[in-house]
Amino acid sequence: MTRPGRPAGPAADTAEIVLTAALELVLTEGAAALTPQRLHGITGVARTTIYRHWPAPKDFLAALIAVAPHPSPEPTGDAVADLHAQVDLLCDRLRDKPVGAFLRALVTASATDPECVALRQRYVLDLLEPFRASALAAGITDAAVVEETAMTIVAPLLVDALLLDRPADRERAHRAVADALSRLTTRSQ
Repeated sequence: MTRPGRPAGPAADTAEIVLTAALELVLTEGAAALTPQRLHGITGVARTTIYRHWPAPKDFLAALIAVAPHPSPEPTGDAVADLHAQVDLLCDRLRDKPVGAFLRALVTASATDPECVALRQRYVLDLLEPFRASALAAGITDAAVVEETAMTIVAPLLVDALLLDRPADRERAHRAVADALSRLTTRSQ
């Protein structure tokens, strides 16, 4: 027997309207702009609905992470080619909105809201996952080596995008892939 009342989550079209506006605010003004009152003014969705489902900026950020697409090229079976394809994709994602701007908003939000730290970490770990998968596909079985390989490749790109406000250097990223694979070859000998 079902009880009458409000549904557990917002209607799909309401969520889409609010989250689309929330993403636009994050990209243009940062996470601090994500207030229920502000989103009510932009979308016309009732403040009570927004407060009920997204009472704080961290709730908008978490919802945006949950619906963020994670495109990844199909693995070719060639570990080197797959890692290079992943690097190219990440460089593009960091250059183009929304990934680069969204990451900056997460970093800023983490500075003022400790609950956003876990969201920032989750988002970055999601960015690392394709590199871990490619390393595993290359036959690396040691979890620490898989993590080191992914971090060796991704960390410089994140420094460029988040700390230096410059585009991810594709050539350096490809050199990082080559260096990481070279270290793996040296270890296995």
